[in-house]
Amino acid sequence: MRLLVWHVHGGWMEAFVRGRHQYLLPKLPDGGPWGLGRGGREWPVAAQEVDLSTLDPDSVDAVILQRPEEIAAVTQTLGRRPGVDMPAVYLEHNTPKGDVPFTLHPLADQNTIPVVHVTHFNQLFWDTGTASTVVVEHGIPDPGHLYTGAREEMGVVVNEPVRRGRVTGTDLLPGFARVGPLRVFGMGTEELPAALNLQSHGLNEDRLRIAGDMPAAKLHQELASCRLYLHPLRWTSLGLALLEAMHLGMPVLALATTEASRAIPHGAGLVSNDVDDLHRFARRLLDDPDDAYAIGMVARQAALQRYGLGTFHRAWDELLAELPTAAKCTTAMTQNSHDTEQP
Repeated sequence: MRLLVWHVHGGWMEAFVRGRHQYLLPKLPDGGPWGLGRGGREWPVAAQEVDLSTLDPDSVDAVILQRPEEIAAVTQTLGRRPGVDMPAVYLEHNTPKGDVPFTLHPLADQNTIPVVHVTHFNQLFWDTGTASTVVVEHGIPDPGHLYTGAREEMGVVVNEPVRRGRVTGTDLLPGFARVGPLRVFGMGTEELPAALNLQSHGLNEDRLRIAGDMPAAKLHQELASCRLYLHPLRWTSLGLALLEAMHLGMPVLALATTEASRAIPHGAGLVSNDVDDLHRFARRLLDDPDDAYAIGMVARQAALQRYGLGTFHRAWDELLAELPTAAKCTTAMTQNSHDTEQP
């Protein structure tokens, strides 16, 4: 199939474009959120940059929507309405915000565009009303078993931890720094030392080591040298960095929030909302590299089984195969309209 999809979530797209379809990525001269194209990533040739304004509407078999505004964008540029004149699904990456658990999804109570959630937690907590929903869990390109755990450190990957604050569990980092050194990767992490001010907690500044943002391959190598992976996020969809760390063979610690308890099985680390328990377990792994290695192997096998690319692509292929063709899509919409007319 030829699938129109914007480059919105780079980590998710890393897996999606490695399927057996053609992926049409809108590209604009100035890039930005509506025209990033491939974004300079080394993706398969099946991921093709396209000019949406000149794209032949009949060349698109389906559209993978990720923002409500994309419905209007497709309608205006291609002259075809997603879910009406062309098959479409709406991919929801995020946990609901606002008045949880009463947050109404933007595509709630419509019957033409299925909503695809990346976690069961998200499907449960979003109010989609009568809209059709399905869960297709994440897939991760396997970076390989790179874990060494040579550094007696806790690795953390988080973007913009200062701005996002309690959402990403940034306030919990000084407590973990008391247990052992943290090595933090991600965008905006250079703001952390001033924001956390570890000296005010009686800690040496060396307990917080900022690695910053870096290409994925280098990140995997550097992260795999940390003794364990720490996932202190309170309210976010399942972080891809957590799944990558498990693929690397790292033992993992996480708060028992959102989808973490499903992603991390028994024996792969510790999932708990008792922060003291997490501190004790972190210290145990820092002190025992052999134990950490064995636990990381359990994490890797679990990640390969549930979040491998094969499972991910099979689920998407099945979902896409069930979508109507463009002609059947219009016919179904007409039929639904007749069915709902009042006598």
